[in-house]
Amino acid sequence: MPINITMPALSPTMEEGNLSKWLVKEGDKVKSGDVLAEIETDKATMEVESVDEGTVAKLVVAAGTEGVKVNALIAILAADGEDVSAAASSGGGASPAPKAEAAPAPKAEAAPAQKASEPAPAAAAPAPASSGGARPFSSPLARRLAKEAGLDLSAVSGSGPHGRVVKADIEKAVASGGAKPAPAAAAQAAAAPAIAKGPSDDTVLKLFPEGSYELLPHDGMRKTIASRLTESSQTVPSYFVSMDCELDALMKLRAEINKSSPMKKTDKGEVPAFKLSVNDFIIKAMALALRDVPMANASWTSTARVLHKHADVGVAVSIPDGLITPIVRKAETKTLSAISNEVKDLARRARDKKLKPEEYQGGTTSVSNLGMFGVSNFTSIVNLPQASIVSIGAGVEKPIVKNGEIKVGTVMTATFAFDHRVIDGALGAELASAFKRYIENPMAMLV
Repeated sequence: MPINITMPALSPTMEEGNLSKWLVKEGDKVKSGDVLAEIETDKATMEVESVDEGTVAKLVVAAGTEGVKVNALIAILAADGEDVSAAASSGGGASPAPKAEAAPAPKAEAAPAQKASEPAPAAAAPAPASSGGARPFSSPLARRLAKEAGLDLSAVSGSGPHGRVVKADIEKAVASGGAKPAPAAAAQAAAAPAIAKGPSDDTVLKLFPEGSYELLPHDGMRKTIASRLTESSQTVPSYFVSMDCELDALMKLRAEINKSSPMKKTDKGEVPAFKLSVNDFIIKAMALALRDVPMANASWTSTARVLHKHADVGVAVSIPDGLITPIVRKAETKTLSAISNEVKDLARRARDKKLKPEEYQGGTTSVSNLGMFGVSNFTSIVNLPQASIVSIGAGVEKPIVKNGEIKVGTVMTATFAFDHRVIDGALGAELASAFKRYIENPMAMLV
């Protein structure tokens, strides 16, 4: 029987991906563990392995195809002993259910990247439901969207594999009013306040003379950034706390540590084993502050606060026309040199789009540093499901009063954004104060 290969869900929030490259061709024999293709998500490019043995009968989706939906058929394998041409002409219809060719994305240790109410995409689709009152055959995303829209899912016609109801079907039903809303959900939707929308595309473009601009279509990363930041700004009741931190002791300690770094041999000759940046100290200070103020190391769900056992610190990294926050896991337990080398590795692979989903999803807080651009202070948007983020400005020389005397010192402004549902004002101020203590007394980070 032909084996269907479908677009895998490479992360809990993935809805579609780009099929960048096939690493096999029709007629090739594959075994379990062989790499079939490279799939590009909004944040990374990942290899997809086969879980079955057989012969590639047909590549259904061409290399370079963008926007391939999760669970969409992308190739067909002929099982051992099966006629390859017959399998290729079957169109994949003989297989009872789509097969997953990649293991589910590992769960984040602290908290999942998706909402608490949103199930992770299933690795393999269930068999179609019967009409006898069973749950309609649908994707997890379609079920969630139907619930949010108050639609009767059983009244929606599915266009996915084997009649599965997918996201596009729900959107079509909402637009046409073709599915009757559930009474309770409809009443709730009517009571909910309307979300303000910006001007339409046509309205925006009419404001500028024709020929005075060019259009740069949104790629997957830009769409994801827009979606997540819009969700955060509309749902998180944020407030901000700023602290001025003196850097002189930190700068002196950093110079001493870097000077004492042992040398190691590389292809480019001998280089220091590590070279600490100010940002490495900031990451460590934030992690230790969360350790000292554990109630602030939390995430929000509709039923409970998620109290994390470790400080997993996301580090904002600018990549071409985008932004990503790879995560230093258990940062409170790591040395400054280990954090420094890990951040350099994560940043390099982020720019090459080679991060794994578990390396940038989740996290319990984030650090965003624009000091290298001369920015004195700024605020950031909380990166859900996290409840805090610290924005770091440049270290600048300022007059400081100590013991009645005016001296010149290097001062950095750290501005914290907090989710008020999780972190109240006094708790946020306590965390910011703990961070300031570590920055101004950096030797405490070494013990």
